Amino acid sequence: MGRRRAPELYRAPFPLYALQVDPSTGLLIAAGGGGAAKTGIKNGVHFLQLERINGRLSASLLHSHDTETRATMNLALAGDILAAGQDAHCQLLRFQAHQQKGNKAEKAGSKEQGPRQRKGAAPAEKKCGGGAETQHEGLELRVENLQAVQTDFSSDPLQKVVCFNHDNTLLATGGTDGYVRVWKVWVCGVREDECQREWRGDQSQCTCWTPELTMVVVWLQVPSLEKVLEFKAHEGEIEDLALGPDGKLVTVGRDLKASVWQKNQLVTQLHWQENGPTFSSTPYRYQACRFGQVPDQPAGLRLFTVQIPHKRLRQPPPCYLTAWDGSNFLPLRTKSCGHEVISCLNVSESGTFLGLGTVTGSVAIYIAFSLQCLYYVREAHGIVVTDVAFLPEKGRGPELLGSHETALFSVAVDSRCQLHLLPSRRSVPVWLLLLLCVGLIVVTILLLQSAFPGFL
Repeated sequence: MGRRRAPELYRAPFPLYALQVDPSTGLLIAAGGGGAAKTGIKNGVHFLQLERINGRLSASLLHSHDTETRATMNLALAGDILAAGQDAHCQLLRFQAHQQKGNKAEKAGSKEQGPRQRKGAAPAEKKCGGGAETQHEGLELRVENLQAVQTDFSSDPLQKVVCFNHDNTLLATGGTDGYVRVWKVWVCGVREDECQREWRGDQSQCTCWTPELTMVVVWLQVPSLEKVLEFKAHEGEIEDLALGPDGKLVTVGRDLKASVWQKNQLVTQLHWQENGPTFSSTPYRYQACRFGQVPDQPAGLRLFTVQIPHKRLRQPPPCYLTAWDGSNFLPLRTKSCGHEVISCLNVSESGTFLGLGTVTGSVAIYIAFSLQCLYYVREAHGIVVTDVAFLPEKGRGPELLGSHETALFSVAVDSRCQLHLLPSRRSVPVWLLLLLCVGLIVVTILLLQSAFPGFL
């Protein structure tokens, strides 16, 4: 594939480590920082407004949330709740975006007639009720800190990964101590055994259904975390984890193992290298894992993992991408994804595409079914890609995507957020293929009849 360049969408005033896209508002959320060291590099979470301007996707800074001395290394999103991994803690954040009304929007617009604020230009903020509120071209965004809990207890503690389950009622964390901790996310005033659905409606109340299908409207409590499970999953650091819709949890660690758990009980280990295309003298470890839907199969589920060499060699062996059956966890397909070491993995909302980032800054998009590479930009960032995220396929996603098939965002330590667009692949209709086949048969028969009279 030829060398190409990805457009720079945004540049932050600090290294970027985590990325999320809110499907309902179309907000791109990028986070990072310089940590606690007194280097003058800030720490924060930036909320970017995505828009299509003159047919192109652009991002402008809507709000900058200061995280003081804590750099955000990983993010998970559930509705308007963010779970941010900051050092040894998981910090819950709530953000609320509202359209300004009438004169208030006009007044805000009259004070700011210049161009949009971009590339790190911090908008004016005003403190309100423990949060920060920013006004930007008819939008108001309020961000507030909620509960923070310690999720890692090693000698050098660090939360390395966080994720919600499919209905956003549970949160799982993993870090350097090798423990998985699962937290109940409390967002509703009704007890768990009395409520089967949680937070519907506006920000102040919740509509639930009891087991007797009686509708109950209650006031929302402030979202908080309550630990419900804790167990040792790996000897050493946990690199990644994924929660499936059936309650199963997959973890991968530095101990070269990938494990499937039901609560705290080990269901099975993933066995890739025993039957994989590698030699026993080249140990591999699992770097990332993600669940994905099977397109056109509502009940179908796939697990995708990335395997990288455990040690860096002068002549690096290839990395591998593997698709697993989501029910029995047997490998379905494995393909090499090049000699660049993979740093991060993500799956599109429909399970159609896989996004990869590498430690050398390259970005690629694969099709999940065949593990075929559709898009590749070598050294798009020039330094390690820390996270990738697809534009959601629901909410504002289709409006922002335009005529492209998918869009992938990538962030790296170079403080840049880049956009990767996959053009729509042209397909030939089945009826046209049949017509061409029939035409080819007719032409062949005529040629044979011409060359050999009496052929028919």
